Amino acid sequence: MEDPEPPQFGSLEEELQYWKDQASRHQQSALEAQEELQEFQQMSRDYEVELETELKQCEARNRELLTTNNRLRMELENYKEKYETQHSEAFRQISSLEGDLAETAAVRDQLHKYIRELEQANDDLERAKRATIMSLEDFEQRMNQVIERNAFLESELDEKENLLESVQRLKDEARDLKQELAVQQKQQKQDRKPSLSTAAKGPSSSSSSSACLPTPPLTPPDKRTEDKPTSSSSNQPLPSAAMPSRPAVPAD
Repeated sequence: MEDPEPPQFGSLEEELQYWKDQASRHQQSALEAQEELQEFQQMSRDYEVELETELKQCEARNRELLTTNNRLRMELENYKEKYETQHSEAFRQISSLEGDLAETAAVRDQLHKYIRELEQANDDLERAKRATIMSLEDFEQRMNQVIERNAFLESELDEKENLLESVQRLKDEARDLKQELAVQQKQQKQDRKPSLSTAAKGPSSSSSSSACLPTPPLTPPDKRTEDKPTSSSSNQPLPSAAMPSRPAVPAD
């Protein structure tokens, strides 16, 4: 700020007073400026201390951040290595799993084909089972018929055996009767000679005596010896040709 031009003074005292006023005014301004300067310097020192403190804090923070950055970079590198390793391992596992999946799909297809074959074989077996059951039922029916027929034939055989026993018993009785009759005929022959004399006495006595005698057999006495082997041969069983043969069981 420039000072105004000095006015025109009428006396030396006015001029002196004027310059005194100017000096005191400038001195006051200098004092105010000095105070402002001191305040400014104090504020500057305070700002400087604060800035140094903040600078130190920033430097410390910067060092921490640099340390953290370096650590994070190292971790990032480690993570990158781990990621690449895991990625390669995962790719390898995926490739292996894809191969296993292809093999599993092939095995599944084979199993489906095998299941279809088993189902077809099961159907064939069921049809064969039904056919076998029908054959068994037919066989059982025929077996029952054969069993019934065999039972009937066995009953007939039993009856025939009973009849053969009866025939044999009758033959034995006939043989005994023949033997007894031969004995009686022999006795009659021996008694015929003394009876000739008595026969002359009268026809009544002879007729009565002849009525008491048993009827002679049709065979002559000469044939008695021939009847013995015949009777013995009658004791023999009938030939097998006379017996009916059992029907053969039809083979299925």
